[in-house]
Amino acid sequence: MTAVQKNVIKKDNQFLDNENVKALLLFLLSLGIFLLFWEMGAKLKWFAKGMPTASLTIQELWYWVTHPFYNNGPNDLGIGWNLLISLRRVAIGYTIASVIAVPLGILVGISPVAFKAFNPYFQLLKPVSPLAWLPIGLYLFRDSELTGVFIIAIASIWPTLNNTAFGVANVDSSYLDVSRTLGASRWRTIFKVIIPAALPNIISGLRISMGIAWLVIVAAEMLLGTGLGYFIWNEWNNLYIPNILVTIFIIGIVGIILDQIFAYLEKLVSFGKK
Repeated sequence: MTAVQKNVIKKDNQFLDNENVKALLLFLLSLGIFLLFWEMGAKLKWFAKGMPTASLTIQELWYWVTHPFYNNGPNDLGIGWNLLISLRRVAIGYTIASVIAVPLGILVGISPVAFKAFNPYFQLLKPVSPLAWLPIGLYLFRDSELTGVFIIAIASIWPTLNNTAFGVANVDSSYLDVSRTLGASRWRTIFKVIIPAALPNIISGLRISMGIAWLVIVAAEMLLGTGLGYFIWNEWNNLYIPNILVTIFIIGIVGIILDQIFAYLEKLVSFGKK
């Protein structure tokens, strides 16, 4: 590497460092303004009656973070237990959906006949709200846990299915030509050429599905009992808004973490990216 290239890289790194510092300072400034406005607005009754102050909400957040796993019975669990319950339901339902969606998406993507045969089902079921399936799940399973898993599976199957089919159907034809020239079998072409080439789209679909799964479980749990959704609903029945805001914050943080895991996986499988 020449001295000129090293200088260019050094300047680029310095620019990025300055940009990151400025972004951090702007974030902290905006956060401070928001919290100050919230605190003053709540104390001066600018908002709805009973709106908690920012300081009270932060105190409650600290309490739940430092006491997450108390257990006073099935209807009085710490927020940590409720978080684990929600994550367990999401993990099971999401895994079931992925195991179905990825192979089916590959089949639909490589076969025009399969696409024409199954596409009417996809177009009919894709727009239906996952919560519309809640009564069906309760009727079929008679169990809140299984119903929660069922709702997650229904909600998260479509983005993965669509992205997988799209990625497989749009694999560069030159890859397939080379595979045929080398005499690769159909199955070898699928596993060695098509799936690796479509992997960025598959991971992208899995990422979207995870976001939807985490979004839906909270709404579903308000009717199922236990989990973060039930925790919010219970605090609403108690008319204690600070705990609702704390739970919303925790849901957002966990959502960011889950999304960043898949964002990292996307970078790993994206060609030409480091």
